Amino acid sequence: MSDTDSLPAEAGNAAAYSVSELAFALKRTLEDAYGHVRLRGELSKVTRHASGHVYLTLKDDKAAIDGVVWKGQVRGLACQPDQGLEVIVTGRITTYPASSKYQIVIESMEPAGVGALLAQLERLKAKLAAEGLFDAARKRPLPASPSVIGVITSPTGAVIRDILHRIADRWPCHVLVWPVVVQGDAAAAQVRAAIAGFNALAPGGVIARPDVLIVARGGGSVEDLWAFNDEALARAAAASDIPLISAVGHETDTTLIDFVSDRRAPTPTAAAEIATPVLAELKAAVADRQARLVRAVQRLREDRRNQLAAAARGLPRPADLLGVAQQRFDLVAGRLNAALEKNASAHQHDLTRIGARLGPGLLERPLRTKAERCADLSLRMRPAIDRRLARAAEGLIALDKLRLSFDPKGPLKRGYAFVHGPDGGLVRSAGQLHAGDAVRLEFADGDRGAVVDGEAPPKRAPARKPPAGGAAQGDLF
Repeated sequence: MSDTDSLPAEAGNAAAYSVSELAFALKRTLEDAYGHVRLRGELSKVTRHASGHVYLTLKDDKAAIDGVVWKGQVRGLACQPDQGLEVIVTGRITTYPASSKYQIVIESMEPAGVGALLAQLERLKAKLAAEGLFDAARKRPLPASPSVIGVITSPTGAVIRDILHRIADRWPCHVLVWPVVVQGDAAAAQVRAAIAGFNALAPGGVIARPDVLIVARGGGSVEDLWAFNDEALARAAAASDIPLISAVGHETDTTLIDFVSDRRAPTPTAAAEIATPVLAELKAAVADRQARLVRAVQRLREDRRNQLAAAARGLPRPADLLGVAQQRFDLVAGRLNAALEKNASAHQHDLTRIGARLGPGLLERPLRTKAERCADLSLRMRPAIDRRLARAAEGLIALDKLRLSFDPKGPLKRGYAFVHGPDGGLVRSAGQLHAGDAVRLEFADGDRGAVVDGEAPPKRAPARKPPAGGAAQGDLF
């Protein structure tokens, strides 16, 4: 029994379909007849909806058909839909009953050929170049002497062996290898994850953070290297904080990652050479500079010695400068001894002459008088010192009393309190406070909080004093 047999009919008249019955009958018929089709055409009107679905149109020079890629199928496509791209799609034909239109629900999509791939690559290159990802100003310099090198490549094959062997020959250092697949649908995601993983390592952590990264792969066809033309991978390489060297394919192969990386190497082996200096050449250069430095110091010292010798030849000899003075010194030194002996003899003669005139009693009397005067002076000085100390003590006590009288917290000990306002300042008048203000009362033994209750009383004018001489003057009126 067919679908049309179930539709309502009237005896003797043609079957009357409702609009929805006819639309869904056509939908089932079309889906049964074209459940699986492959179409080749050029993409146009590519629209990515906020829901994640992609709506597009496939066309050639004579016809066009609408298509849709559901959200769950978009990530699994071999190439992403783009305006003007020639593709081969696989899906099923269905209708959209609400608008009486037929369309293809796309399940897979692949470029129609190498020409389509290159056209897609050129459009993507133009897009990234317009964003400035290819600018030379944003490319970072490579470290001159890296201590750790990160390599992102396949763990098997000749590429990793060539890189490790070249690094060991030139600059023996620590190498971290992040194994990835370098061909196929999963390659771009794994390489992108490796770049993000190396950048996520903390400097000085358990796993050393690389100073430079190398993304390497051997040569191959355009299709083999297509994973390195992925837009997300190119953005991840451009966003890497660690300088990155791309070494994908041979010298004639060019991929999108080559344009966004900080340096491009023609081969993986050349990438190892770019990333590392030659240790033997550095040692030779250091030895050469050291020898040149020694020779320069020797030449400088010899030049200074010659200059000093030339200057010395123009000066008089030290013996000529000191000869006259030395002779005069010798002459004076010879006369000095005799003069000292003569002077000592004269003083001895004078002392003997004066000593003969002094008797023993005359020498003792002045000595006893002087001792008596010292004793008398000592007795007189003691009371004077005591009086002076007493006056000084009285003055010190008076100053201390004056100090205590000026102590700002002295009134607190007599039962008074300081009032601190909401801002912490000291309140000096009742007008500074208002009802509800929180104040702090400072006593001699601690603080207490309080809240002001009621408004301040209004100020009254002072009473006028009656005039001198009796009763106040009366009012004339």
